[in-house]
Amino acid sequence: MTFEFLLDPNIGFVLLIGGVVLAILALFMPGTGLLEIGALFALVLAGYTLANLPLNVWAVGLFFVGIIPFILALIWRVSRLGLIALLISLVMLVIGSIFAFRSPRGGSAVNPVLAVLVTGGSAGLLWFMARKSIDAAIQRPSHDYDRLVGMIGEARTDIRGQGAVYVGGEEWTATCAEYVPAGTPVRVLRRKGLFLEVEPVKKEE
Repeated sequence: MTFEFLLDPNIGFVLLIGGVVLAILALFMPGTGLLEIGALFALVLAGYTLANLPLNVWAVGLFFVGIIPFILALIWRVSRLGLIALLISLVMLVIGSIFAFRSPRGGSAVNPVLAVLVTGGSAGLLWFMARKSIDAAIQRPSHDYDRLVGMIGEARTDIRGQGAVYVGGEEWTATCAEYVPAGTPVRVLRRKGLFLEVEPVKKEE
């Protein structure tokens, strides 16, 4: 049969974990489409294995419940509780992976070494990506362009409605309600996207 290799529980297990990991990574890096396609392909093939091999429901349940302490570990990532939650999660995920498929004798059909390596590696990758995403989301942007408001710069070109100014160590496209000759000091009034609205600085200032 063309899909007979999918009846190997080890291959089905790898496809299932790979599909889940790709699906989660697609949430962190949306837009390419490649991760989504890869996740769909892997999960469809894994679904064939799940539909044709006996499962240990308790192990599958344990695997998915193990995601909860993983999420808590991300929330408590800078404390001892975070480390404990991560270890608990890894134990639950590994046990759930090993016993997910049932052998004809009732034991585990997945190679334990393979389960440990794949599950541990996948959890480590997701941990790294999730931490980076969370830290990036809560970190203050290093380029706070709103700080430019009120700063003094210089018109690099004549500004006839629009021109170029140099302020804050960078050159910007600027707009002004009045004509400003090149070389004139200007003050930033506000930022509108990638444009600065400026006004000429009077000599007495």
